[in-house]
Amino acid sequence: MNSPRIPLLQAACLAVLLTSAPARADEVPPSADPLTLERVLVTTRLERVPAFDVPASVTTVDLGESGHNQVNLSDELGGVPGLLARDRQNYAQDTQISIRGAGARATFGVRGIRLYSDGIPATMPDGQGQLSHFNLLGGARVEVLRGPFSALYGNSAGGVIQLWSAAPTQDPELTVQSTYGRDDSWTAGARVRGSSGPAGYNVAVQRFMTDGYRDHSAADRNSANARFTFDLGSAGILALVGNGFQSDAQDPLGLTWAQVQEDRTQATAQATEYNTRKSVQQNQLGALYTLAFGAHQKLHVSAWGGNRKVVQYLSIPIAAQGNPLQNGAVIDLDSDYGGADGRWSWDGELAGRPLEFTAGSNFERQRQHRTGHENFVGDVLGVRGRLRRNQRDTVENFDQYAQAYWQLVPRWSLLLGARHSQVRFYSHDLYIVGANPDDSGAREYSQTTPVAGLVFAAGDDLRLYLSAGRGFETPTFNEIGYRADGGAGLAFDLKPSVSRNDELGAKWRARSGAHAELALFQANTDDELAVARNVGGRSSYRNVGRARRQGVELGAGLALAQDWSLELAYTYLDAVFRDSFPICTGSGCTDPATLVAAGTRIPGTARNQLSATLGWRHGAWNARLEGAGVGDVTVNDQGSASSPGYFLANLEAGHRWDFPHGALTGFVRVDNLLDQEYIGSVIVNEGNGRYYEPGPGRGVMAGARWTWGGDGG
Repeated sequence: MNSPRIPLLQAACLAVLLTSAPARADEVPPSADPLTLERVLVTTRLERVPAFDVPASVTTVDLGESGHNQVNLSDELGGVPGLLARDRQNYAQDTQISIRGAGARATFGVRGIRLYSDGIPATMPDGQGQLSHFNLLGGARVEVLRGPFSALYGNSAGGVIQLWSAAPTQDPELTVQSTYGRDDSWTAGARVRGSSGPAGYNVAVQRFMTDGYRDHSAADRNSANARFTFDLGSAGILALVGNGFQSDAQDPLGLTWAQVQEDRTQATAQATEYNTRKSVQQNQLGALYTLAFGAHQKLHVSAWGGNRKVVQYLSIPIAAQGNPLQNGAVIDLDSDYGGADGRWSWDGELAGRPLEFTAGSNFERQRQHRTGHENFVGDVLGVRGRLRRNQRDTVENFDQYAQAYWQLVPRWSLLLGARHSQVRFYSHDLYIVGANPDDSGAREYSQTTPVAGLVFAAGDDLRLYLSAGRGFETPTFNEIGYRADGGAGLAFDLKPSVSRNDELGAKWRARSGAHAELALFQANTDDELAVARNVGGRSSYRNVGRARRQGVELGAGLALAQDWSLELAYTYLDAVFRDSFPICTGSGCTDPATLVAAGTRIPGTARNQLSATLGWRHGAWNARLEGAGVGDVTVNDQGSASSPGYFLANLEAGHRWDFPHGALTGFVRVDNLLDQEYIGSVIVNEGNGRYYEPGPGRGVMAGARWTWGGDGG
């Protein structure tokens, strides 16, 4: 049965416009004095328009305010409406992140969402992203953009997540931080920032080690990030960014439900038998340049390049590798990537009303040398064996985009934009041996994605808005890598999924600092991408027709009383397939014979999600009580299995001691205070039924942060 539409969405959109119609063009505009200090967020690409006046859902998360160890981005994003971030307790795989259901199908990495760090893309041109190298210790904030205007970032932009480093201080500042917690998990890191004349700097390094909550899940991560800024006066501002990341992690694999009930901390037998693991090494450099032309024009130019090496050992059985078309079970990727983005912005007036216009172009390229080897030599398992795959892949995009913000009349504003994207895939097969044919090929995708939004300023403290647009998502190279029919060659018959997105929202703020945001959203997708079959540890994909993701987001912050505050976030998401389609079920299936009915939930999505944080701060003391609830999540396309919903409580407390030249902050945190058993994340459509990755029980972490100098020292 097809999922019902949000019954009042279209009617509500019309109602907002009609009820606001009496406002006249000659009415007095809202006060120019902001009720609270409003940020102009970089992610919106608007120079002078604060996020409060943008017809989009935008959330800013300040870093360093909580007592986390600043390793997992999921710890920081739990209170963002519409966003589901899940820590997998498996550092061989990236944090699972989806926004309004986009990206939920990802079994590794991040798909369907654009990721950036200091303006440098962490998502490749094909839409595959990684955030393991995000250095949170050096960061100041994370900006999250949701809804139709995400499409202005191009391919696979179901949402945008952007990390920004902390600004340099005027006086030199050194921060040293260390934490220790359950499973012998510890971090040690340092950040130094300051200024010298026109130059500023922020350099952060961190190491994280853990034995892991589950067996065979130990990890060792090292991260470094440096940002240098140079004020060149009339010649502009230059920022140089460097980032390095290195990781070695064991992979415990997922568990079946029976294994979860037996021992939730265990690893599968295949994980230890084949010593499944993953090593990553990444280094990149980037430059961002801003030049102002007089008082009304700016030029922004950025360029970047990097290299990422990945070696991963899988648990594919020896028998499955007997197929001459099988590509081995040791993946070795060596990727060079880079790109450039340039945009010009102008602000002035049109018909006597404020206007801001931006136009730009973007080019990105990834060149990847992919080899595959057997994971055995004779009777020895978990070692690199014979070569079974050797290819060179290239994916690149060339995009053009523009947007304009115009205040039509004192209370009405219009934001328009469009982006044209071309994404090209090339693959050159170098392993043509025996029955293994030449799998070389190429494919190009092209799409134009327009967006539009209208804002009504109902008063100083209230904005109502309506936005609509179109987005698209190409398959990634990993999804193209295997044909659904099991034949030779790449799956270049896959189409991009195209979505039509609508959003109706309201934003409110008060002089006390209280705020609230409400959004109703709907995304209708054609040619949805889903798993076609899992054979021998490999997944192939197909287009399965129409899908719909619709729901409601609510976020609020309240000052309850002196020293007390409350932050709330709630999301209702109804994500379903609108067309029926056949799939394979079970390991080794090659004939899609099981029908997924129209109206079945999209796996990996939760219908209900709630976050609440009660904060207290008095003098040098602070404390937080957090609650997080997630509804049940289906784990396969047919919806025959699911992980149960859960609610977790966390408690945190800290104290700050001030000294003449610095400050010491101590903090302690208890996660899963009630010691609940729950499934922290799921592996969607895992062919062996090992869908579940259990979350940890009650755990205590303590930490200390010492800061010398700085502007407050």
